[in-house]
Amino acid sequence: MPDIAWEDAFRAEGNNCYRMGTDADGNSYIAVAGQEDAYLTDSGDALRQLIRDINVGKADHLL
Repeated sequence: MPDIAWEDAFRAEGNNCYRMGTDADGNSYIAVAGQEDAYLTDSGDALRQLIRDINVGKADHLL
């Protein structure tokens, strides 16, 4: 397992808490809090683009 620097859990409403992290190589990680061993990983650029897309509503259909 890579050495991941996890941020504090992000919690909106309900029980779903997500954590985001990075490693020394610039990779980004997203996991459900408490299940950090089952993470999704991609480049830091991909995570930044995901956040931008969410901010402009490109994932609103999932709500």
